[in-house]
Amino acid sequence: MPFPTHIVAAAGYVFDRNGNMLLVKTHNRGWDCTGGQVEAGESLEEGVLREIMEESGITAEIKCLCGVYSNVGQFLYYDGVTNVPTKVMFDFICEYVSGDCRTSDETGEVIWVPKTKVMDYVTMPVLRYRFERILNFSGKVTYASYITKPEFKLLSERYI
Repeated sequence: MPFPTHIVAAAGYVFDRNGNMLLVKTHNRGWDCTGGQVEAGESLEEGVLREIMEESGITAEIKCLCGVYSNVGQFLYYDGVTNVPTKVMFDFICEYVSGDCRTSDETGEVIWVPKTKVMDYVTMPVLRYRFERILNFSGKVTYASYITKPEFKLLSERYI
């Protein structure tokens, strides 16, 4: 039996000291937080901090783990050919340290938004679900599994 293949990803929800949240406008998902796949030989923490810097120009520090999610749906990548394996995502609340917003190959816009206005920007159902957990974080880590295609469907959720 072959070893299972999973994508491991880390997302950074960065807040500044004024209560604003960093948002990036991606080419495929619209407004989102920073994040992406963890590279070979890289820890989750290294991966999320690298992704924050690459996608936004911001240096941040991790405050806490707040969510672990499994996207167990089987679907094709944006290219319409490649099968996407199960994805496991780790969401971290982070704090701004330094830097100025700048775009990247993956982001068309990078902005700070008051946390009370964040949900006005985020449109994808799965992203709205995860952002709501961040904005209402109570200290317990969310663990959930879901599918995103053909539409978002929550399969399980618990707080640990």
